[in-house]
Amino acid sequence: MEQEYISPGHLACQGCGAAIGMRHTLRVLGRNTIVVIPACCWSVIGGPFPYSALTVPVIHTAFETAGATSAGVRAALDMQGKEDVTVLAWAGDGGTFDIGLQALSGAVERNDNILYICYDNEAYMNTGIQRSSATPYGAWTTTTPERHPKEEPKKDIIQIMAAHKIPYAATASVAYLADFAEKLRKAQRIKGSKFIHLLCPCPPGWKMSSEKTIKVARLATLAKVFPLYEVLNGDTYIISVEPHKDLPISEYFKYQRRFAHLSPQQMVEIQKRVDFEWERLVHKAMLEGLTTG
Repeated sequence: MEQEYISPGHLACQGCGAAIGMRHTLRVLGRNTIVVIPACCWSVIGGPFPYSALTVPVIHTAFETAGATSAGVRAALDMQGKEDVTVLAWAGDGGTFDIGLQALSGAVERNDNILYICYDNEAYMNTGIQRSSATPYGAWTTTTPERHPKEEPKKDIIQIMAAHKIPYAATASVAYLADFAEKLRKAQRIKGSKFIHLLCPCPPGWKMSSEKTIKVARLATLAKVFPLYEVLNGDTYIISVEPHKDLPISEYFKYQRRFAHLSPQQMVEIQKRVDFEWERLVHKAMLEGLTTG
């Protein structure tokens, strides 16, 4: 039986995808892990200082500094000859896509030997569901209300990481834990910068029932909204989970009231964009002959 490194009684909401993600991340990475957490939901979930729901060392840091702090921890460990310790930066989409992008870019440009996981719930959930650049087009948030939903597409963070030519970048989901675990093991074996973009639904922020977390996360992949794939050295693409050929985005959207205001025409336009992005991903993977069957 795998060891647990997160204790009962943490402060996550019911159905929190980020709590599920952290639990399974540490089960794979093991005790020899140091977790760096910037300001985000997990600043609260773990519990108030000096207590923590995590049983591994944790460093809480400023919103914008997960990449820089992780790089510093890695350098200190290397000076002590402790190369077998995994340094894990665990940050939300706000602290990754937006506020922390500069420090993250610096760390991966240097190819610092860290594992950075962005647990993506597609908004600044901890501070009141404000839109981030990870919020999808058309979504409701408290700063993009129904009459003025987000008008910009979601930032493609994996392409930004691939442009840095890091050894390993991947998308993952709390609905596909075996796939996620394999990517974690692969990342742990690689020396250099590793980045995993983990989809973690947020029931309050997505306006959905708490028991639907895994179902909705799975539908995101099956409907091609959040494909699961890997990028090696910035240019080799491997699709790890094949979506459902004919599943429309409406099957994914219907459980989330943050999309309830969308018009039929907007749904058609979003479907076209999702299909286009999927075909582009397939083309990149086929160039390497590495699509899954």
